[in-house]
Amino acid sequence: MPTQTLLRWFEKTPSAGPKPLLKKRSELRVGIPRVLNLWSTHQFWIGFLDALGFDAKRIEFSSDSSEDQAREFGKGRGTVDCCYPVKCNSGHYGELLARDKHHKIDILLSPMVYSLPSYLNGHVMQSLACPRVMAAPENIKAGFLKEKDVFAEHGVRFIAPMASLGDAPIVPKQLFEGLRDHIPGLTLEETRRATEAGFKALHSYSKDLRDRARAVLAECARHDKPALLVLARPYHMDPGIGHEIEVDLQAYGYPVVWTQYLPTDADLLDWMFESDVAAGHVKSPLDIADVWPSSYSANTNEILWAAKFAARMPWIACVVRLSSYECGMDQPTYTPVQQIVERSGTLFFSFQDLDSTKPAGSVKIRVETIAHYLKKYSASIIEKKKAAAPSGCPLL
Repeated sequence: MPTQTLLRWFEKTPSAGPKPLLKKRSELRVGIPRVLNLWSTHQFWIGFLDALGFDAKRIEFSSDSSEDQAREFGKGRGTVDCCYPVKCNSGHYGELLARDKHHKIDILLSPMVYSLPSYLNGHVMQSLACPRVMAAPENIKAGFLKEKDVFAEHGVRFIAPMASLGDAPIVPKQLFEGLRDHIPGLTLEETRRATEAGFKALHSYSKDLRDRARAVLAECARHDKPALLVLARPYHMDPGIGHEIEVDLQAYGYPVVWTQYLPTDADLLDWMFESDVAAGHVKSPLDIADVWPSSYSANTNEILWAAKFAARMPWIACVVRLSSYECGMDQPTYTPVQQIVERSGTLFFSFQDLDSTKPAGSVKIRVETIAHYLKKYSASIIEKKKAAAPSGCPLL
């Protein structure tokens, strides 16, 4: 009898994989982790799946990130990564897989978003996602395969299609290649129509939020009330990542607008940036070459532009910067963003070390400090910024 070789002793039995998807599309339940760039692109995926015939009521999102979620569903599934928002994915995957008795999912959809739709597209070099964030699905998946195939054990198909959402023409082919082996009968033409529906849903959603942000600023302009701008990445909206700092500030009565959803109406941008364009500092109101020539990262670009917006908008009296601990993409922007904001006389506060634990006492003190300075100085800040701004503000 031949002796087993060392290689075969440690050889793993290939996973049989999940059973074929025999249900109709409208009967399949799709789980999507509420993480990373899904915070700004989720409406695309809802519109896309709906157009393919999936029932919107059967699209399941995981809950917000939390320590309890990570402990219960992500324990032992961690992978080597210094980025806390990426590490959180393990808990989200585990939570979706654990829904065996109630709302059991058939597909876990975790797209790898290579580039992002952005209001700055066409005015910057690229709108790429952070490489760690883009590769997170494959990274986190490894934690669920290291001992056994947990996806197959739960009868769930893990699908992580590549999607360059910042380059719309190539998205249908990318998604078709990524989904054709998982969705029976899928065609390229059908995928193309669904992609158009996804972008339409995302555009409608974003426009609605921009219109609401403009309404907030218009209300502030009519009554000379201060507003706050949060400079952050989309996933800092997640209470487990951003620790709801902006919610605590809003409780003091100050309206909050967010980086990704600032109003970009032509009349408003012309009023704010016309002098810069005329002087040749920038080519358009959405150009950031004057402050950030290496404009490749979508979130970084939007943070820099939003800082310029805040500096020129009289009723944004305070900017709050949120960033996760040791974020390599954010670190080079700390100084230029602060300089842009503070040179306009606008208050600037930053939380640059957000991680898994929320130091409640420290955050509370800093929030109270921000509220104190706003109460004391916001009126004079607004008056000084109004005096420096062009006449004929379209918000009034």
